[in-house]
Amino acid sequence: MALGLALSFVASGCRPENLKRIPGTRPYAQDVNPLPPFPAPVVPFDANSTNMPMIALPDEPGHTNWTPNVEIFKDYSVHFAYDSSMVKAADKSKIAFVAQYLKSNPQTAVRVEGNCDERGTEEYNRSLGERRALAGREELVRLGIESGRVDTLSYGEDKPVATGHNENAWKENRRDDFILLTPPGK
Repeated sequence: MALGLALSFVASGCRPENLKRIPGTRPYAQDVNPLPPFPAPVVPFDANSTNMPMIALPDEPGHTNWTPNVEIFKDYSVHFAYDSSMVKAADKSKIAFVAQYLKSNPQTAVRVEGNCDERGTEEYNRSLGERRALAGREELVRLGIESGRVDTLSYGEDKPVATGHNENAWKENRRDDFILLTPPGK
């Protein structure tokens, strides 16, 4: 019966706006008044709250226009075990030197660059490089450096320092490099 009714509407060229609404039935969409828009709730700032409003992060690291200095921390690269992002106890003194320098030069920042050897897929190595860079950043923050002064970047396997295809080369390429960043014009 419904099919016959629908076909009769199509055949007769009736449009819904020309139809009369039968009492007790649902109204057509054009008969319904839309709800007025509600303003977004205002969330007061509470430093002790765990329910904080979300803040968009910048697409790029915070120090993109700062001048990089690759030489000053060149001898302080931190090396990692195979498939690991854990900072070795023997390398923590290198990160402590970087932290001490940053404390003595509060106008500067640092970029931690995570690197991997050539083994593993490109995607996996990019992810592992990021975990390594974050581990270096976490250690700097633990040593008292403000997190806003530490950028991270993963190169994965793209920036090897050793070109061989053996354990000696791979060991050199599994690393974090620390790059000093100074503000423009300094």
